[in-house]
Amino acid sequence: MAVRLRLTRLGRKNRPFYRVAAFDARTRRDGRAIEFLGHYDPLVEEFDKAVTLNVERVQYWIDHGAKCSETVASFAKRKGLTLPRNVKLTGRKTKGKTAQNKQAS
Repeated sequence: MAVRLRLTRLGRKNRPFYRVAAFDARTRRDGRAIEFLGHYDPLVEEFDKAVTLNVERVQYWIDHGAKCSETVASFAKRKGLTLPRNVKLTGRKTKGKTAQNKQAS
């Protein structure tokens, strides 16, 4: 089973709140999580109050082959975790030319 560490959205309209969780890679965004690892409140300005992670469990999942979304990886790095070099960040794929390619043209 391929595991991804990513966010799931909670909260009401115009008041988002996210949980950091471990998911099977085939699960939809708000589907059933394997384990909840923390939370993120984007409306709180201070990073330490906005993001709460169970660092030991995040490290456990990364050590067992889980891949992180770009957002979760940035949270983990800011919380002091070191991601292995062979862990590639999964994220959105851009369609067409990127901004760098447009400038080069």
